[in-house]
Amino acid sequence: MPGVRFFSGETVPLEMHKVRVVQKLTLPDIEARLAAITAAGNNTFLLQNRDVFMDMLTDSGVNAMSDRQVAAMMVADDSYAGSATYTRLETRLREIFGMEFILPAHQGRACENIVSQVMVTPGSIVPMNYHFTTTKAHIVLNGGSVEEIIHARGLEVTSDEPFKGDMDVAALERLVAEHGAERIAFVRVEAGTNLIGGQPVSLANLQEVRAACDRHGLTLVYDASLMADNLYFLKTREAACRDLSIREITRKIADLCDVIYFSARKLGCARGGAICVRDEALYNRMRGLVPLYEGFLTYGGMSVREIEALTVGLDETMDEDMISQGPQFIAYMVDELDRRGIPVITPAGGLGCHIDAMRFLDHVPQPQYSAGALASALYIASGVRGMERGTMSEQRAPDGTEPLANMELVRLAMPRRVFTLSQVKYAIDRIDWLWQNRRLVGGLTFVEEPEILRFFYGRLAPVSDWQQKLVAKFRADFGDSL
Repeated sequence: MPGVRFFSGETVPLEMHKVRVVQKLTLPDIEARLAAITAAGNNTFLLQNRDVFMDMLTDSGVNAMSDRQVAAMMVADDSYAGSATYTRLETRLREIFGMEFILPAHQGRACENIVSQVMVTPGSIVPMNYHFTTTKAHIVLNGGSVEEIIHARGLEVTSDEPFKGDMDVAALERLVAEHGAERIAFVRVEAGTNLIGGQPVSLANLQEVRAACDRHGLTLVYDASLMADNLYFLKTREAACRDLSIREITRKIADLCDVIYFSARKLGCARGGAICVRDEALYNRMRGLVPLYEGFLTYGGMSVREIEALTVGLDETMDEDMISQGPQFIAYMVDELDRRGIPVITPAGGLGCHIDAMRFLDHVPQPQYSAGALASALYIASGVRGMERGTMSEQRAPDGTEPLANMELVRLAMPRRVFTLSQVKYAIDRIDWLWQNRRLVGGLTFVEEPEILRFFYGRLAPVSDWQQKLVAKFRADFGDSL
């Protein structure tokens, strides 16, 4: 993975692809943006895409497809059963992960549903490096509980630690000693821990987790949704992986795991998902849930055209140039914001740039959803749609109390091969302006609060007229600029 140096000395990421299909964007003026976020209940999930300039909400299902992926969609076999399209996907997954048994699903959370229904029982425990919202919801729904045993350095906001997603293996041992191995449903490791800044997991740590699982007869489940970015970090940050190909690193990961599942909206740049299982008996327990919830075993709720695109996308994920572009753009954005004194999660991880709302809005109390408020303010200031990843993304305890998140982050996802460098520079500029005017931003309060996954469709209102003041300051500084 050789680097390219500019004679000028400037350090910028170089795209190793060319753009051949474009989609028109619009940038509404700031008054229209205020009206749009108000109509959306200050929840960026509820914004209409026509009102968004840069959609940095997520990298799920919004990555650019390659020419090979689009071409592959034209040869799809749309047979309900026995489709040659599915056979191609199955063959590719077996080649990459080395697991015999494959189950298709319509997306990652469908995989979580099947894994949880089969493996989680009332009173069981699922230790993991860090939770993801839907993963935790499925485990709790099936009577289990989550124990987060991220290594302490994973929660350090600023750090030089290259693998902040590593699990605390000593804590796993203590958990087994306290509760007994029989209560552990499975051990879950998430590549590129989503909720703490897309931070990667080292191969060495995964090997230690595997050894602990072997000592206690535990099943190791690997969420590979963000594996592409994690592979890049293994290749560039871990000495043991430096001389290995991406395929070789992938197989080393897979050989340590009993179950691998993923969202193809992230891994493979298509829409769908799959579960790869090593043990036939476990596969047979899961298999019946696919036709019940997803579709037949040879499409699993996916369009056959998406399956063809996914098959090619998985192959392209083994290409160093493909997987490096996202992390390099993210690192550029993180470094530029950090250089300006703007609080971000360091080192740069995968998935996106993560702004630390606790430091950015240190005057906004955490129960007023500082990350949600910052996401709302950023949209008003720029038309950039980010995602709150903090207390708003949690849910209330059964007694109505509000558990506060470990971190309050605004995630600015970097969909693969979508944005240009000038667009990223625009986002940096508007974040910088907002940083200079951060004292104008206030908090939010729920006016419509769903009981489950409230961050998806709950509605909030500002606690004061801070949004109008922000608009007035923007006009004073930028005049009639968008």
